[in-house]
Amino acid sequence: MLFEGIRVVEMGVWVAGPAVGGLMADWGADVVKIEPPGGDPMRFVGPIVVGLDLPSSPPFNLDNRGKRSIVLDLKQEGGCDIVRRLIRRADVFITNYRAGALQRLGLDYVSLSRENPRLIYAHVTGYGQEGPDCGRAAYDIGAFWSRTGIAHLLTLAGFEEPIPSRFGFGDHIAATHALGGIAAALFHRERSGEGQLVDACLLRSGVYAVGSDICSQLEFGLVSSAGPRRESIAPTVTHYRAGDGRWVWLLGLEADRHWPRLLEALERTDLVHEPRFVSAAARRENAAALMAILDEEFAKRPLAEWVERFDKADVWWAPVQAPEEVVRDPQAIACGAFVDMPGPGGEGTVRSVAGPVRFSRADTTPRAGIPQLAEHTEEVLLEAGFPEEEIQQLRDQGVLG
Repeated sequence: MLFEGIRVVEMGVWVAGPAVGGLMADWGADVVKIEPPGGDPMRFVGPIVVGLDLPSSPPFNLDNRGKRSIVLDLKQEGGCDIVRRLIRRADVFITNYRAGALQRLGLDYVSLSRENPRLIYAHVTGYGQEGPDCGRAAYDIGAFWSRTGIAHLLTLAGFEEPIPSRFGFGDHIAATHALGGIAAALFHRERSGEGQLVDACLLRSGVYAVGSDICSQLEFGLVSSAGPRRESIAPTVTHYRAGDGRWVWLLGLEADRHWPRLLEALERTDLVHEPRFVSAAARRENAAALMAILDEEFAKRPLAEWVERFDKADVWWAPVQAPEEVVRDPQAIACGAFVDMPGPGGEGTVRSVAGPVRFSRADTTPRAGIPQLAEHTEEVLLEAGFPEEEIQQLRDQGVLG
C-alpha cells in the first residue's frame, strides 16, 4: 500500500476534511478519526439536512471507510491532551475545524509542530489562513460554488437565479488538492526531516477549477457568458437531442478539423462548401442557422444509431447520462470508478465510489468498512500507550465516548 505505516489523526466533520482522510485510508494509511460525542454530523445527514430518516448515509460511508473511530469530548478537561498525545506519534494531522477554535484548544499548527516537528499538518478551510474572512464559516456551496464565480459562470444568460451545486462537489475537489499537498509534504520530509503546514481552502480550489475563465478576466477583463444552447458560438462543442429524446454532447473543439467528420456522420457533405459554414469563424457568425440544421438532422435517428455513425466517422462525442446510467456504464466500471467495500460488521460487501486514482503497483481497495461511532476508542488509546486504568478514568470523567 502506498501509505503503509503512515499514521494519520483526523479531526474533521462533514466532507472536505474527512474526504482527505478517506483517500489516505484507501491508500493504506492508518487513519484515526476523532469524533465529537454526537458523532460527525455526516453520519446523520438525512435527518439533519432534509429531515429524512434514512438507514444509512452513503456520503459519510464514501469518505470514512477504512478509518478507526474514537470519540473525545474536547470540552472536557483532558480531551485536548489526548489529541496532542496521539499527534505526537502521528505523521499527518488533518482537520477542517476553524482556525479560531483550533487555537483556543491549543491544536493549531504552531502549537502542535513544537511537539512534533515532523508533523504534516493539513488544514482544509473555506477561505484560507489569512484575510478578512479567513475565520468565516463555509461549506463548499458558499466558498467553492458561490464565491468563486462558478455558479455565475454556469448560470445561463437571461436566467435570474443561479443554478445550485451538488452536495460535496467542491469539497471533493478541494480534498484531492489537499491530498496532493500532503503527499508532496511527506516527500519533502523524507529529504529534509521537516514537517510543515499544508494549507488547502475551498475558495482557492474553486478559483483554480475555473482558472481558464479567471485568467481571461485577469488578462483581458472579460469572460464569455453561458447562454442558451441555441446561442452557442461553437456549434460543434455543444449538445443535441437524438430522435429518441437522448442527448449527445459533441466534442469538436478543433472546429475545422472535426467539422468534415461530423458532416460525414450526418450524411450532409453538401455543407462542406456552404459559405456560411466553411470555417470556424463563419460557423460562429451563423451559429443559430447551423444549429437549426443540426437539430433537424439529429432528430432523425436514435442515439444508438448516432453512436455507430460517430464511431465510424471518428466523431468525438459523449452521452449525457443520468446517475442510474452512470452506475451501469461499462466504461465507468472498466476504469475502476466503483469499488466493493466491506459491509457493516465485516459481513458482505457494499458497492461504492472508488477514489479518483489507480496505481499499477498498489491495491487501493478499501481494507475495512465504515467504523461505528467510538468503535475503536479503547483500541487506539491502548496502542498509544494509555494504561487501562487511565482509559477507564477518562471514560468515567466523560472525556471518552
